[in-house]
Amino acid sequence: MTSHAPDPAMLAKAETLTEALPYLQRYAGKTFVVKYGGHAMGDPELARDFAEDIVLLKAVGINPVVVHGGGPQIGAMLKRLGVESRFVGGLRVTDAATAEVAEMVLAGKINKEIVAWIADAGGRAVGISGKDARLVTAEQVRRTQPDPNSGIERHVDLGFVGEPVAVDPAILQLLARDNVIPVVAPVALGADGHTYNINADTMAGAIAGALGAARFFLLTDVAGVLDKAGNLLTDLDPAGIAALKADGTISGGMIPKVETCVAAVDAGVDAAVILDGRVPHAMLLEIFTQQGAGTLVHR
Repeated sequence: MTSHAPDPAMLAKAETLTEALPYLQRYAGKTFVVKYGGHAMGDPELARDFAEDIVLLKAVGINPVVVHGGGPQIGAMLKRLGVESRFVGGLRVTDAATAEVAEMVLAGKINKEIVAWIADAGGRAVGISGKDARLVTAEQVRRTQPDPNSGIERHVDLGFVGEPVAVDPAILQLLARDNVIPVVAPVALGADGHTYNINADTMAGAIAGALGAARFFLLTDVAGVLDKAGNLLTDLDPAGIAALKADGTISGGMIPKVETCVAAVDAGVDAAVILDGRVPHAMLLEIFTQQGAGTLVHR
């Protein structure tokens, strides 16, 4: 009787499924909030991978909610229109005209592109913004910066740049029950009736907290939090993050990202993950393998 050795590639697939099984059981019925943006958004192949991953999560019983950014696209549109952008503390100063362009790009073009990618991957998605069903209520962000002459801290008017002050996730829960994937643009109404543009990281973290999400994924353009030797730190808690900020290991643009993760965890998210969105299927590697793929932030 002749025996045939199994195909190593098929064996590897079987082992992958076996490794993933406990995680599939653990997360069935849970909510994942995913902030999507950066260079991955502009790469068609990575965009397809992302959409396939989101559809897969829904297919295995997880409820994904996508919150997207769009800073580079807003900047490109403003440049085309001859509008100069000015930033304070990483936030775009947003007058009424800029706010109108931002809403058009975020809630119109980008939002519907992501919905289309998910549809092409076999999923059902609905694009909304924070304005829909009063999902998010915003208020104006207040920032200060030192006067160049006196050094005295002075208030800077950022215009229609907001931050979430309340989240009503009922519309997201309704869509999830109907087997629909929500795709959320970071635009919201204030109590004053004005429309505010919100940092997508901040918006996603606030939504994750309101939903009590099992995971909050922050897809970025770096591998995660690195130590001073450039090695990935895979497991952090708020005390560890505070120490790394104090000694300068965490600095620059990573500071607001880890602070957003800590705020989400403090608000009730089981854990937040900073991931490199340029790595194909990074979310699946993080969720369904023991090793993971990014920096996990937890209580």
